[in-house]
Amino acid sequence: METESRVPGLALPAGGEGPGADSCHAAGALGTAQGPLLAAAEVLALDDEEDDLEVFSKDTSLTEVNSFSPSVPISPSSMINQYKFEDGPELRDLFITVDDPESHITAIETFITYRVVTKTTRGEFDSSEYEVRRRYQDFIWLKSKLEEAHPTLIIPPLPEKFIIRGMVERFSDEFIETRRKALHKFLNRIADHPTLTFNEDFKIFLTAQAWELSSHKKQGPGLLSRMGQTVRAVASSVRGAVKNRPEMFTEMNNYLETFSQKINLLDKIAHRIYKEERDYFTEMKEYGPIHTLWSASEEDVGDCLKGLAGCIERCCRATERRMAGLAEHLLPILHEYVLYSEILMGVLKRRDQIQGELDSKVDALANKKPEKDLFSEEIGKLEDKVERANNALKADWDRWKQNMQWDMRSTFMNVAENNLHYYEECLATWESFLASQTVDLHVDEDSEDRP
Repeated sequence: METESRVPGLALPAGGEGPGADSCHAAGALGTAQGPLLAAAEVLALDDEEDDLEVFSKDTSLTEVNSFSPSVPISPSSMINQYKFEDGPELRDLFITVDDPESHITAIETFITYRVVTKTTRGEFDSSEYEVRRRYQDFIWLKSKLEEAHPTLIIPPLPEKFIIRGMVERFSDEFIETRRKALHKFLNRIADHPTLTFNEDFKIFLTAQAWELSSHKKQGPGLLSRMGQTVRAVASSVRGAVKNRPEMFTEMNNYLETFSQKINLLDKIAHRIYKEERDYFTEMKEYGPIHTLWSASEEDVGDCLKGLAGCIERCCRATERRMAGLAEHLLPILHEYVLYSEILMGVLKRRDQIQGELDSKVDALANKKPEKDLFSEEIGKLEDKVERANNALKADWDRWKQNMQWDMRSTFMNVAENNLHYYEECLATWESFLASQTVDLHVDEDSEDRP
C-alpha cells in the first residue's frame, strides 16, 4: 500500500457501529479502500420491491427495507440492547450480563471463565438474581442442547473456539474482551428469542453452580444415542435431496447461498480495510513528530511546521478512534452473519433430514403393504414432526431476516454517520491551520511594505 501518496487527515476509511453496543465517536473512511467498501456496501443494498424470500436480486441487491419505519431511531445510542422488533424494552423480563473474565491455570490446562449475571422477574426462577461462572465449553454445551431440542430454530452463533480473525494470542486481553462481547451477545440473543428463552437447559445454564451444571451435563444422551443421530444424519446425506421439499425451503436455500457469498465478501473487504488503516495509522504516528523535529532547524518556517505537526497529531487521534469503532462494531456484526449463514445451512439440512425420514417411511409402506397399519402410525407421527419443524423454521426465518435487515441497515448507516463526523473534524483542523497561515502571511506582507 502506498501510504506516501496520502495526505494525513484526508483519508477515507469506513467505520461502523452495530446494534447492542455502546456509542462510538470514531468516524471516517479509508481513502485507498473507499471504493471497495462502497462497492461491497452496495452488495447488501436494500430494495423493497422484490418477493418476500427473493431478498437478493440478480444485480446483487438486498430487499425488504419496507419493514423499517422512518420513525425508527438510527443514532448509535438508540441501538443499545435493541435486538427485538416486536417487543419494546419495557416488556423484557430477563437481563443477562457477561463480564469479569478470569484466567485459570491447572496442571492439565489453562482456561478462561466469565461471570454471568442474570436478573429476572419470571416466576419460574427461584430468585430474581443469579451469578455464576462459565467457561467457553459450557457455552458450546448450551448451544448443542438448544440445537438438539429445537433442530429447526436458528440458534445464535458462538465465536470461534481458538482464533478470531486479526488476533493471534488466545489469552491476550484483546482476544478475551472480543470473546466476552460475543458471548454476551450470544446469551442475550437467546434471551430475546420467543422460544429459546424458555428452554430448560438455558435456565440451568444461567442458574446452576459449576458442580450442578457438571452433574446435569452427565445426564445427556449416551454414546449409543449420539451414534444413532450421526447414523441418521449420514443416511440422510446418502439419500440426497428430499423428494417433496416445499418450494419455500428451496427458495431459502437459494437465498442463503447468495447471502453467504455476499456477506463473506463484505467480511473479507472490511478486514482488508482495517488492516490497511492500521498500517496507515502506524506510519502517520511517525509523520507528525518529523515535522516537529524539522521545525527546530528551520527558524523561518518553524511555526508553520509545528502547526502541521499539530494537525497531523489531531487527525492521527481521530484515525485511532475510527479504527476502534471499526474493530468493535462493523467487523463483529459482519462476521456474526458469516457464522449465521453457516448455521442456517445446518438448520435447513436438519429440516431436510426430518422430511427424509418421512419419505423413507412412505417408500417402505409402498413396498410392504402387509405392514400397512404399523407404518401408517409411524408415518402419522413423522408427518406431525415435519409439520412442526416447518412451522418453527418459517417463523424463525422471518424473525431472523428482520433482525438481519435491522443490523445491516443500522450498521451501514452508522458507517455513513461516522464518516461525516470524521470529515468534519479533519476539515475543521486543516481549515484552522490554513486560516492561521493566511493571517501570518498578511502580517509579514504588511511589515515588508512599511518604510
